[in-house]
Amino acid sequence: MIRALIFDFDGLIVDTETPALESWRHIYAEYGFDLGLEEWSAALGTRRGFDALEHLMGLMAARDPARAAALRAEAAAIHARRHAIKEAMAAHEGLLPGVAGVLDEAEALGLPCAVASSSDYRWVGGWLERLGIARRFVCIRTADDVARTKPDPELFLSAAAGLGLPPAACLVLEDSANGILAARAAGCPVVAVPGALTRQLPLPPADLTLPSLAAMPLAEILAAFRSS
Repeated sequence: MIRALIFDFDGLIVDTETPALESWRHIYAEYGFDLGLEEWSAALGTRRGFDALEHLMGLMAARDPARAAALRAEAAAIHARRHAIKEAMAAHEGLLPGVAGVLDEAEALGLPCAVASSSDYRWVGGWLERLGIARRFVCIRTADDVARTKPDPELFLSAAAGLGLPPAACLVLEDSANGILAARAAGCPVVAVPGALTRQLPLPPADLTLPSLAAMPLAEILAAFRSS
């Protein structure tokens, strides 16, 4: 029986995944390169799947080794510039369709909610406060709380422990392959809700797949799991 919900953050609550990719594409373009979704896909939902700056330096090393060495020396400045671009691109984003409704329905049904994100708390907590929904979550777990992020199950196991429930009682809402794999490994039932980027990519099997959180009332989602 489902007794709680665990939300991913990036790409599920807010489309911060598109600015994350586009900000790196902006940096790559400065040096005459492009960053494809195929390369970036390994980074979705995790902090350790793809190092965009290392990849850029590898591309530059094949073209101009001296300039690649200069890039390495400027790594901190490049990361800071890219982060500023990402924040500016993401600043206008709001809640994705259906998020507010699911939170309202969960509250009405007495289901506590948590967040489990591979991003750090400064990013996740800042967004939740800015969007006015931080109080809706009784537990927030981020990369700061675990040794390993998704696809490792640690984030979801930690969130379930914070909710005081077994993983099997916590329904995970996820948009990325790494997140779905992590939920599966934790023993949580999972609903896949592909985002702007992840709907362009193959995803591992989930218990249920929805085009958005607005596509089905929470009561119907829960009913689907009771009948499965």
